[in-house]
Amino acid sequence: MGRFGVGQAVRRSEDGRLLSGQGCYTSDVNQPGQVYAVFLRAVHAHARLGNIDRAAARAADGVLGVYTATDVAADGLGTLPCTGMVKNRDGSPMFLPPRP
Repeated sequence: MGRFGVGQAVRRSEDGRLLSGQGCYTSDVNQPGQVYAVFLRAVHAHARLGNIDRAAARAADGVLGVYTATDVAADGLGTLPCTGMVKNRDGSPMFLPPRP
């Protein structure tokens, strides 16, 4: 097998700390007044949701807001930017789907 064979183990510089419990993840960061966001998506690709009843979520303890794609569009929030643009092998720009 060559130097970079399929299925061959690849050592990474971060493996030691991640495998020994020394890694730092976003869930390890806690700040005063910190809140969390949860995104719920359809379980089926290209599904069309007819109605979303947000009453139970809004009534749950600690919930600060419940927003749908309609709310995001109405507020003009746009899409998430991609910061890692690379070119395809032929030099053309990579396909960048919108990520609302």
